[in-house]
Amino acid sequence: MRLLDHEHTTRALQRDAGRHMMPAQRDASLLEQKQAALRVMLVEDSHIISDLISENLARIPKLRLLGIAETETEALSMLQEQPCDVLILDIQLRQGNGINLLRVLSADPAYAKTLKIVLSNHVSGTYRRICEQYGVQFFFDKTSEFPQLQMLLSRLSQTGIDS
Repeated sequence: MRLLDHEHTTRALQRDAGRHMMPAQRDASLLEQKQAALRVMLVEDSHIISDLISENLARIPKLRLLGIAETETEALSMLQEQPCDVLILDIQLRQGNGINLLRVLSADPAYAKTLKIVLSNHVSGTYRRICEQYGVQFFFDKTSEFPQLQMLLSRLSQTGIDS
């Protein structure tokens, strides 16, 4: 499990900026900042791929990558600690798999509004249908459709999930 260090930096900058505001202004400013950032969690066990994805996502304004889980258990733990707007996951993981994770999340109403995206090398029609059953809204082939994922996330960071 890797929580990203820039989260701590962002919080420190927000605290420093907030010291010069009245309490009501500070609360409104913090609320606005939280609403502005699309919160994304990545579940991927390959360090090379997760680093590539996180580098590309860092280029998208108003998108904040909360962390990267490498296993099904880590993903569940991270999601319970820190809710996200978008969950991007692979099907095959070092421990457990994305299908089991989706099954667990689909049974919990707390994750009903989380946008679920599969980014995988396993792109058969069977996997797509199973993922749809468990609430996946988008399914991308890791080898050929990464640009489409970036475009989707860029659009969502500007318009919001509900648009």
